[in-house]
Formats: sequence, structure tokens, C-alpha cells
Amino acid sequence: MTLELDHVGIGDEPGAALPVVSAVAAPGRPGVVAVETEQAPVLASLIAGGRMRPESGRVLLDGHEDAAAVRAAFALVDTPGVAEPFPVMTLRKVVREELAFAGQRPSRDHVDTVLDELGMRDHADTHVQRVPTDVRVRLLVELALLRHGVTGIVLTSPERHGGAVADWFAVVRDVARRGVTVVLVTSKAAAATVEQLLDTIRTEGPDDATSADGGDQGLPSGPSDPETPATVPTEAPA
Repeated sequence: MTLELDHVGIGDEPGAALPVVSAVAAPGRPGVVAVETEQAPVLASLIAGGRMRPESGRVLLDGHEDAAAVRAAFALVDTPGVAEPFPVMTLRKVVREELAFAGQRPSRDHVDTVLDELGMRDHADTHVQRVPTDVRVRLLVELALLRHGVTGIVLTSPERHGGAVADWFAVVRDVARRGVTVVLVTSKAAAATVEQLLDTIRTEGPDDATSADGGDQGLPSGPSDPETPATVPTEAPA
């Protein structure tokens, strides 16, 4: 699954809300969108995720314009004001909410199992704003990939939480190696470092990659509960 942002933008230069940007993301090769200012990363993420139309340019999924298919396949991850957890939520609470959103029963045992699988049990009762950036990114990415049909992610501005770029990019690298299509929206300074790290990604063989239907993303799947209300602070309605 390849996603292309073909000269997308909002507004006119100078001072456009989103200056024209282009990127191509494919399994094993993240696409990098380098933008500045407070608003531009959110706009770029909404466009890349099929939640907003650009005023100029096109968003292509496998060569075709299909915003509905993009919305179904791509989850917004940590997009400010749209798809980010409340800062004072504990990791346990974040997992519980995301399991409900994915249609899985958010029982305490299942939440603990997910945290164990991620190696985050020690952080279970820590506010998400207080964990290292790479831990935050991995948590939110892995939980987003539990959603039905999600095989791609749009990760927004992880650099805003601090830490070394190489640390949180290691999460992006590992997910991309599993065959997930990743669009990374980040600052120009962080993007310069990321570009140097892209060559460290090598896609694994077909037996090791994630399934094309998004069914097995590496975390345990508990029993579904379609009647469980999905109260999700991590992706507000677009």
C-alpha cells in the first residue's frame, strides 16, 4: 500500500497555512513531511490521513484518489487536538480506551497483557506526558494498529515531546519493517536527522511482515465486545 502526497497545500505563499509538500510512503519506506509552525503539522496530518482535502495537489492511494479508502486504512497517531491522549491519562487508561475503540473488551487482564507485551507494565500508572517519547510513540502506534483494517499510520510531530530523534525513529523503523505504511510529519530539523536514518530500514520477508488486512499487528487480541462504548480521547471526529 503506497500513499503519495502530490504537491498538497493549503493557502497561498507567503504565509500559507500549509506550504506545498510532497512525500511518498510505502511498506518499509516511511514518507517524511517536513513542516514548521504550530498549525501546519496538524493540517498535513489531516490531509495525509484523508480527513481533509487540500486546496492544491492530490493524495493518492496506490495511484488513485480515494479519501474514504485512505481514512479506512490510515490511523492518525498523536495528532495535536485531534488524535492525542490527554496528558494526565495513565498508560493503563490509554490502553483501555484504545482497546474499546478497536472493538475489543477492555478488561483489566487484557489491558495488563497488552502492557506486558509492550514491556510497559512498569509505566502502567504513569501519566502519558511523563514517559519517554519513544515509549509514548510505540504505545500509541501499536494501539492504533489494533483497529480493524488499519495498515498505515500518520504520526504527527513526535519531536515535540523531546528526546533524541534516533530513539523514537527506532519505533518508526521497527513498524515499517513489519510492512506498515508510515507517514511521518515532523519538523525540518528532525526530518534532516530522519533522512539520514532511513537507510537503516530493511523490510522483512513476507512471513515476518504484518498481514495485509491488519489482523495481526503484534499485540494480543482479546474478545470483541461490539456493545462496549468507545470513548476515545485519541481521535476526535474529523
